[in-house]
Amino acid sequence: MNITKYIYQYEDWPNFIWDIKEISNLLAEVRNQQGRLIGKMESLGFNLQNEAYLETLTIDILKSNEIEGVVLNKEEVRSSIARRLGIDVGGLPPINRNIEGIVDMMFDATKNFDKALTKKRLFDWHYAMFPMGRSGMFEIVVGDWRKDLKGPMQVVSGAFGKEKVHYEAPPAKVMDSEMVIFLDWFNSKTDIDLVLKASIAHLWFVTLHPFEDGNGRITRAITDMLLARSDGLSQRFYSMSSQIQKERKSYYSILEKTQKGKLDITEWINWFLNILQKAITNSEDTLALVINKHKFWNTYGSEIKNERQKKILNILLEGFAGNLTTSKWANISKCSQDTALRDIQDLIDKGILIKSNSGGRSTKYELTTE
Repeated sequence: MNITKYIYQYEDWPNFIWDIKEISNLLAEVRNQQGRLIGKMESLGFNLQNEAYLETLTIDILKSNEIEGVVLNKEEVRSSIARRLGIDVGGLPPINRNIEGIVDMMFDATKNFDKALTKKRLFDWHYAMFPMGRSGMFEIVVGDWRKDLKGPMQVVSGAFGKEKVHYEAPPAKVMDSEMVIFLDWFNSKTDIDLVLKASIAHLWFVTLHPFEDGNGRITRAITDMLLARSDGLSQRFYSMSSQIQKERKSYYSILEKTQKGKLDITEWINWFLNILQKAITNSEDTLALVINKHKFWNTYGSEIKNERQKKILNILLEGFAGNLTTSKWANISKCSQDTALRDIQDLIDKGILIKSNSGGRSTKYELTTE
């Protein structure tokens, strides 16, 4: 009978090895892209930088949670971040405690990227993520390493009775000693490129799976912390989590393969660098959105005082999915159809909205392209 041997069960764990020749060109390309993006962002000025940071961090938090099947309210996440940045986004809802905690964790990881990562800091992040001591309907151990009281920590799939074990983490009894080694490496290992270090830390932490829940999200916060160090900036202008969410099937596949492999992690590092490269490339879309919004409000801001109109126009500027109709306007703005029609007609008169040429029974509206 074949018994799976996991990466942490090898005698040399955690002395990872990799082929530097195989990754050096890609690492250099990623570093070059980082530098170009930072240069571009620094040329935009403080307000646009903050807007880009707001958009990127909102996406990053949403997607990091979606990877774990947790769907957060986008407006609440955005409002929580905007408040910390001193950006007036107007009319956004009150924020629940869970979202505030998740945003607190990400701010601490990136704003304080140069501070040591400690056991207490990780426990504080965990408390922030689960302020009520529960994950969904279940009570969990919060602010401490997992205890494995219900058996080993496993990643499984499949129906009850036909489960497939993809991975089994190290036993709880070794968590204290394993985390001491990880944190010592994280805080003292300085002779390694920080992007490369981010890829290793990501694999290492998620392999240990030290908490009862929230390991994936904390792993990605740690990754962002090291990427912020590599950029030398506390502001995030690209989202690694967003790219991982897009390619989560390959993410789980490469993790499983690596965790069931030996200590040569060249293939994992290659995958990580490719995903990071795509994330930096895709940041161009966020930058274009921010610049487009900035130009729009510079042009029309003084003409629009109506909060309903501001809300819908921001939704359109961020890429509204589907067609905007009077009934959708009324539904989103929580107003009557007559009020919605007056709002829309006012924007048509100002040359901001036009009637769409797309077919269908209902009249549709879109932003003017002029």
